[in-house]
Amino acid sequence: MELLDKLNWRYATKAMNGQKIPQEKIDNIIEAISLAPTSSGLQPFEVFVITNQEVKDKIKPIAWNQSVVSDCSHLLVFAAWDTYTEERINKMFDLVNEVRGFKNEGWENYRQMLLKGYPSRDPEINFNHAAKQAYIAFSQAITAAAFEQVDATPMEGFDANALDEILNLKEKGLRSCVLLPLGYRDTENDWLVNLKKVRKSREDLITEVE
Repeated sequence: MELLDKLNWRYATKAMNGQKIPQEKIDNIIEAISLAPTSSGLQPFEVFVITNQEVKDKIKPIAWNQSVVSDCSHLLVFAAWDTYTEERINKMFDLVNEVRGFKNEGWENYRQMLLKGYPSRDPEINFNHAAKQAYIAFSQAITAAAFEQVDATPMEGFDANALDEILNLKEKGLRSCVLLPLGYRDTENDWLVNLKKVRKSREDLITEVE
């Protein structure tokens, strides 16, 4: 299967060569992010696509000085909503009604249920819930990158508070949760490039309940 071949090809690239990714491939990866499923369809996150070299160089020291941050073609920052608000929930529900061209009673009742529950919850609970939705899209971006034969490096090793300051995320009601440098592997300097992929056996990973 082509997709499985591409997933076997990908790995967490440790060194990139700075080569630019064609815009069409980036657009496809971004579209895959947009198409990712999220709880209640709220898409409670934003993605920052960073190509500015000065910004990437500024982020590198607060990301354990990992070279892929500055040597990648595009640095994706997934930033989740800091909390759920009535305005944010209503905006997405209104968009659904606009796109579909009608109002559904069940859908409107569901809106009211979320409005009664989500905004009043602890903001940290809401952020953690939103971050989980961002991770779904993050995973889909990794798969889309592999399909486009673009290398990617999933990264949680960074100072989120410092990154939030660099990108002024607090003012936008956002908090960074995960990074995804995209680019092309530097085969001469990446110690991981030729090592075998290691995963649990199917028996250790999967339990079938029939």
